[in-house]
Amino acid sequence: MTKKIAPSILAADIMNLERDVKVAEQAGADLFHIDIMDGHFVPNMSFSPSVVEGMKRITDKPLDVHMMIDNPDQFIKPVVDAGADTVLIHTESTNHIYRSIELIKSLGAKAGVVVNPGTPLENVKYLFPIIDQILVMTVNPGFGGQKFIPGMLKKIQRLDQLRQTTDDDNFKIEVDGGINPETIQLCSEAGADIFVAGSYLFEGEGESEFSDKIQNLKKLAAE
Repeated sequence: MTKKIAPSILAADIMNLERDVKVAEQAGADLFHIDIMDGHFVPNMSFSPSVVEGMKRITDKPLDVHMMIDNPDQFIKPVVDAGADTVLIHTESTNHIYRSIELIKSLGAKAGVVVNPGTPLENVKYLFPIIDQILVMTVNPGFGGQKFIPGMLKKIQRLDQLRQTTDDDNFKIEVDGGINPETIQLCSEAGADIFVAGSYLFEGEGESEFSDKIQNLKKLAAE
């Protein structure tokens, strides 16, 4: 399976978002990760469906939307209508996670579930046959620039083992938080397929440096 890099626009320069997206696209980004936060489910606020719509106008790359909000069902249709290709929701954000996943898929988008560092895999195992993606948070959700939690590697490994036990479990494993040249290799070896990178990619100067960083991450993930 091809390993993919998903720059997180949370770490981009919001005043120059189109510029940063174009730079990332030219550098080899495979998709873009968009965090929607409501200030309740996590102690931070960011973006909205209108940002997803704006991203759709400036890039042809798939949009991976991570919804860190309470009661996500009310925003699923606006987000999909705005152009989300994949919608990821937390099990703790809704009382009816199965219904929420079915709603996403009924609208034509791919559906994924997010597991926080403290979320047991037992809580999401029954969703494996109906989801396209699982996002493993390797930091606590809500803020960029946090330090990678090494204990999450065992969770990634376990997920990879579980999806190999039945033909129905074909979901991709995505990781988000503290991804850099050191941690991407560990996550890839554990079984991850998609890597969200924010601070590492966007903290730098110039297009050539950005390109070098993405290509380096891809090389390390593939090793």
